[in-house]
Amino acid sequence: MIRHIVLIKFQPGVSEDTIADLFQELHAIKEMIPGVLGITSGRSESPEKIERGYMHGFVADFQDWDTLEAYQTHPAHKALGAKLVENAVGGLDGILVLDIPVA
Repeated sequence: MIRHIVLIKFQPGVSEDTIADLFQELHAIKEMIPGVLGITSGRSESPEKIERGYMHGFVADFQDWDTLEAYQTHPAHKALGAKLVENAVGGLDGILVLDIPVA
């Protein structure tokens, strides 16, 4: 399994409703691509408070690297990715991505 972790530092003017709509769009992708095992998204509620501005994020679990590639090249992901970049502080600089193999 591959765990895809994305942290987003949204621009100050982006509303929680807009972010919720973006995450709803993300969750719809799960039904479009076989091998997407699950997607969890939301706003940090960490008591540690060391998010450094990355207050929102999501985790998507993929069956394997091929499924992750299918997700990355899917038109729905490309459209959503463009919206996330448009709404992030500094564009792509406001987004962190990690892909971790999980045994």
